[in-house]
Amino acid sequence: MQGGRNSAYRGFVALPHMALCSLLLTVLCMLGSASAQTAPFDRGWQLDAAASALRFQSVKNVTKVESSSFATLAGSIDPGGNAVVRVALDSVDTTIDLRNVRMRFLFFETFQFPEAVISATINPAALADLAQTRRKSLDLPFTLDLHGVQKQMEANVFVTLLSDDRVAVSSSAPIVVPAADYNLTEGIGKLQDAAGVVIIPSATVSFDFIFNRDADGAKPAQPEIGAKPAATALETAGNFDLEGCKGRFEILSRSGNIFFRSASARLDDKSFAILDSIVDIVQRCPGLMIEVGGHTDDIGSDAANQKLSEARAQSVARYLTEKGIEAQRFHAVGYGESQPVSDNATEEGRGRNRRIGFSVMNNG
Repeated sequence: MQGGRNSAYRGFVALPHMALCSLLLTVLCMLGSASAQTAPFDRGWQLDAAASALRFQSVKNVTKVESSSFATLAGSIDPGGNAVVRVALDSVDTTIDLRNVRMRFLFFETFQFPEAVISATINPAALADLAQTRRKSLDLPFTLDLHGVQKQMEANVFVTLLSDDRVAVSSSAPIVVPAADYNLTEGIGKLQDAAGVVIIPSATVSFDFIFNRDADGAKPAQPEIGAKPAATALETAGNFDLEGCKGRFEILSRSGNIFFRSASARLDDKSFAILDSIVDIVQRCPGLMIEVGGHTDDIGSDAANQKLSEARAQSVARYLTEKGIEAQRFHAVGYGESQPVSDNATEEGRGRNRRIGFSVMNNG
């Protein structure tokens, strides 16, 4: 009978002990399950622009490879895996100031297309075990929005968990971006003419993006570019020196982005973006007198073309003065059809001959 009481007592003690073990086991299982189901992009991630890099390589004269980068980036990944990286094209950094200016005005045409945007959706399930593997390789479809064109592309990327709140997303191999896919062929031609080189019409792009997990998940999924991009590359703050001014006006003369109504001196609205950029450059070249030269093709009489070229030069000078530049700093002159830069036998050549040129007339 006493043994029975001891047995009952032991059973009475064992029951809550077993219940407690069972409860602990259940909690541990629930925690493990919750941990396994935690989204890899929980709370969202923000690009660490200072630690990230976006580079491209171009080839000129068949064998000379040049590496360039962008100084200003912004990006994020939202909790659903939607990733966006914005690139300020004005921040292109070739390591040479005037080459940067050529890239901005002649190639990227940043006065009209200031940003490139890379967007992708990363499937969270593909990274569910990233905490255990620490590094994974993914074939990632993405969209590149560049120079007014959006195209679907694909890249193989490495996703590396650097810590619980820091991740790297890097290209595993260079990505080929053909200039023709983004209406940049004309820009290649302008660069070739300006630099006197032959450029292969494609570039290879690579990237190393570092993202930090948001502390509160309240950051926007569409990041914005903050500081003025050019200031973060090589462009001098404040005024330019004489060489910098002369070089910029020579480059602007090659842009071909000042348009007029047909057979008219009236500026087309699509000219305003580059003219506003010219205002900024003139303001940063104080003391210099600028010649604004009008040029035409050879269609029509010499006298009519001379008159039209003068009127167009005066129209540009007037726009700049209306934006606050002193009128006495401009000398508007027309050259008619007397100074062609291309063959008037083709429409392309005639288009290049219809232009506005800029040059420095004094040394300040």
